[in-house]
Amino acid sequence: MKKKAMAAVSAAVCASMLLSACGSSASTSTTAASAETTAAEAKAEGTTAASESAAPGDVVTINIGFENTTEEPIGQAVEKWAELLKEESNGTMELKVFANSALGNKSKLIDQMVMGENVITIADGAYYADYGVPDLGILYGPFFFDDWDEVWKLIDSDWYKEQCGKLANKGLTVLGSNWVYGERELMTKDKVVVPADIKGKKIRLANSQIYVEGFNALGATAVPMALGDVYTSLQNGTLDGVENPLSTLYGQSFQEVTKNILMTGHILNFTTWCIGTDYLNTLTQEQQDLLFKTCEEAGLYNNDLQAAANDDYKKKLEDAGVTFTELTDDERAQWKEASLSFYEKGSQFGWSDGLYDTVKAAIQ
Repeated sequence: MKKKAMAAVSAAVCASMLLSACGSSASTSTTAASAETTAAEAKAEGTTAASESAAPGDVVTINIGFENTTEEPIGQAVEKWAELLKEESNGTMELKVFANSALGNKSKLIDQMVMGENVITIADGAYYADYGVPDLGILYGPFFFDDWDEVWKLIDSDWYKEQCGKLANKGLTVLGSNWVYGERELMTKDKVVVPADIKGKKIRLANSQIYVEGFNALGATAVPMALGDVYTSLQNGTLDGVENPLSTLYGQSFQEVTKNILMTGHILNFTTWCIGTDYLNTLTQEQQDLLFKTCEEAGLYNNDLQAAANDDYKKKLEDAGVTFTELTDDERAQWKEASLSFYEKGSQFGWSDGLYDTVKAAIQ
């Protein structure tokens, strides 16, 4: 599976703030060590002014809630983010981590954020489409990107930055977009190879119109459901399958009840962390700078973990009795062909005229 880590975040806070509507991104590889080095250099240069201006004993605490476990790479990276923020703020800022849906589902958290609560959560364009910026949803349609290079080009584009600016005006500010969530694969109780094989099968999708309609277009019967309810639903036959990166499939123990994975890579899933714009604006500029900066540094750490862990997750799933199927070029072409009907529904999602061609041009 192709995965690229993001380039090191600039130590200059002003540079990151120029891109703060979306979080910045880059296209070259780096390591978690370089992220830590950048953080140390920035601290030495005095970019943690927030801690110097805060009153003694004052601590800004922000809750961060997400569906994944802390055993998954993304959960480990969130804990790293909390460490970085505490360190670089000299203890004046703190992320309180709530994994495994402990604060509630994504939609609930986003609603709280729009209302001004001190919450951060993980989300992507499929959700943002439901919160007033519909064009971002196209990035999470099935088989849209051919490789990760196209993803990073898109994130660096003026088009993407413009969309994130619109989102901030709707009440949600993206802190960073450089987090790899993974290539989403299809896990099913019965073996699946081509689109005809999932016709009518009940496949779990996150509760987003983009995800649901994307899989309906492929021929499945999409079932929106909280991730925490999927295991039991697979076990009792309410669901026939689920899609997610290997890390999440394994982290949720789905291999205990479902034994087939088709390596579709149907969504190259980069993800973002967002915060309510109103709450963000209650923080000082220095505190905001630290949130953006440490979010991206933790993203670099996440991407290294994701790249290193994917082969390990595949082996663990195989050891648990899961059978993997790789697509041939002809089989992949069938899936891409099936996905085209989804992109013809742009008016249904409120997309701008010619959006598919506009975004494709941005990644060339």
